Amino acid sequence: MSTRQDQDVAERNADRGTAQVTSFQAPKKSLGALDADAAATLISAASDVALVVDGEGVIRDVSVGSSELSLEGSSHWVGQPWTATVTVESRPKVEALLRDAQSPAPRRWRHVNHPSAGGPDIPILYSAVQVGEGGQVVAFGRDLRSVSALQQRLMDAQQAMERDYWRLRHVETRYRMLFQMASEAIVIVDSATNKVMEVNPAAALLLGETHKRLTGRVFPEGFDAPSTKALEEMLARARAVGRAEEITVRLAKDPRSFVASASMVNQDNTALILVRIATLQPDADLPRSKSMLLRAVEGAPDGFVVTDFDGRVLTANQAFVQLVQLTTEDQAQGESLERWLGRPGVDLNVLLSNLRQHGVVRLFATTLRGEYGSSAEVEISAVAVPHGEERCMGFTIRHVGQRLLAEPRAARNLPRSVEQLTELVGRVSLKELVRESTDLIERLCIEAALELTRDNRASAADMLGLSRQSLYVKLRRYGLGDLSSESE
Repeated sequence: MSTRQDQDVAERNADRGTAQVTSFQAPKKSLGALDADAAATLISAASDVALVVDGEGVIRDVSVGSSELSLEGSSHWVGQPWTATVTVESRPKVEALLRDAQSPAPRRWRHVNHPSAGGPDIPILYSAVQVGEGGQVVAFGRDLRSVSALQQRLMDAQQAMERDYWRLRHVETRYRMLFQMASEAIVIVDSATNKVMEVNPAAALLLGETHKRLTGRVFPEGFDAPSTKALEEMLARARAVGRAEEITVRLAKDPRSFVASASMVNQDNTALILVRIATLQPDADLPRSKSMLLRAVEGAPDGFVVTDFDGRVLTANQAFVQLVQLTTEDQAQGESLERWLGRPGVDLNVLLSNLRQHGVVRLFATTLRGEYGSSAEVEISAVAVPHGEERCMGFTIRHVGQRLLAEPRAARNLPRSVEQLTELVGRVSLKELVRESTDLIERLCIEAALELTRDNRASAADMLGLSRQSLYVKLRRYGLGDLSSESE
């Protein structure tokens, strides 16, 4: 706001105040006879600065009620024309004040500026009254510097608000353009009702509806049943913790797979969920052969799990999800493999220790527990991947329960190799391991003797230092050879 505008505002405000002022009804009776000293005291108390001006417009006396004004050289005004003590643009107003003082009409307040040697002009709001018969005029002045400072602060605050408003408008415009031009589908959902608040054109095209038809509907809509349930769980996680990890979803009428994620945003004290849906391209940068390998692993009948070096699940195929009786892969992510594997605190520690030391484990026999109490005999082969962007371990889990049921009892209970026997460490007691080791060595020696003698039992017994009767007992024990045609 300019100085001229400040002056006009101050004068209009003063005029509105003047219209409500009334004169004393009986001043002689109520005030009595006031002498000059009493009048001077009243004038000084009623104004910040008061001037006594003669009929020629020359200042004859000055009263200053503010120490700040007294420092501005007001003591040198005496003897000077009033017009000489003000700025050039204020001189016509001083002349008007002197004319108004001689008029019986209501007095007007006028904004006059006095020059200052060390800073900005001093704004004073004056009103003049003629007293006595000699043409003397008394001018009452109010210091407007505090009002001007407040007005300036108000204008600065208003201009700052306007600048912030336009900056926010520009930011909103840029983000609105990005929202509309984004190639990924973005849906903004009300956290309390799950109703769609806004969608971008990519989301409208993906869901096969217009913006107006989608707005106000309950999300999710247009997805197949498993994806709808997964999206509802994703929204619940976003409400609980502020964001939800990516999940794979499918539309009801589209065979393609998409990846969806969600995060909470606040706007005008309203909680909203921003849902991002993008086309799933897990193997876009891989060679065709590697892409085929990934698809084969995903659809393999054996379970496949990738964990970090602490055994926490990073990803798993559908076969593993079914083995442990889960619904979706997301339920397994972040969980320790020990939750489902063998005996807690034993099997996983043995696997991880061997993987860290040797980098590979083959045919580790154990059990896999399901979420609802089922148990399956499995064999695990694993590999450690210590290099790359993220260290990980891969586990192939094969269900061998049907194969074990088809084998003879003796063959099931007897370990087939020393490797299998050493893998039992930590799972069975030392006494059982020693007995199993003795049986294994005894059986292997008998099989070797029979092979060397071309199944001649007598020669094999002599080779082993056994009687024929002891050899036959052991053959029956281990189920070796055909004893039905052998004579005693």
